[in-house]
Amino acid sequence: MLELKGLCASYGEAKVLHAVSLEVKAGEVVALLGRNGMGKTSLVRTVMGLGAPLKTQGEIFMNGVSLEGMPAFKRSQERIGYVPQGRRLFASLSVWEHLSVLDQGKQGAWTIDQVFDTFPRLKERINHRGNQLSGGERQMLAIGRSLMIGPKVLLMDEPTEGLDPVMVELVEGVLTKLKAAGLGILLVEQNLYSALAAADRVCILEAGCLVWGGLPSELINNEEILQKYLGVH
Repeated sequence: MLELKGLCASYGEAKVLHAVSLEVKAGEVVALLGRNGMGKTSLVRTVMGLGAPLKTQGEIFMNGVSLEGMPAFKRSQERIGYVPQGRRLFASLSVWEHLSVLDQGKQGAWTIDQVFDTFPRLKERINHRGNQLSGGERQMLAIGRSLMIGPKVLLMDEPTEGLDPVMVELVEGVLTKLKAAGLGILLVEQNLYSALAAADRVCILEAGCLVWGGLPSELINNEEILQKYLGVH
């Protein structure tokens, strides 16, 4: 579904991605791991076309369609969903308003009721504003909002950041359900064990370069790679 070929990106003169190639297929979770500052968020922002960094070389395809020159809203229309780091909700909008603004009734799109079925807690908080929600509730809403476009591929940047163990487990369960429904998911995550629990494949970024790829079982048993690139002893 989503394919990156030799992707390079820069902030001005500073290169942050170096010839990254990877793909996300239907019904699989690809975990993108790496320490802070290694280019993970830059990669998903480049895929979405969200300002800096700027793609300097390489190609991005969604279902065989090149995203070259497309603004972010057009990329969304290609059925790419995005759950940004930090949730990026509107403090003054209610749960209902966050979702209803995206309720276009298009074929394949999620309905608000489907989001509430997945996250019953949001229905209980339907009139609460973004700044009245807990961290876990904000993450539910950020994921639910992204599903309203009916994505085929979902980019998730640090979805378990700042969440307690119960909420982390809930997010992991949602990932499993979305994967079973055929979504491809690119999961940027600092929580190694949460990422490995959800992932079918793992890629590691180091200084903007893809330095390792394989199965979760291969990574968890590779002490050298864990220590060298993720600082896990």
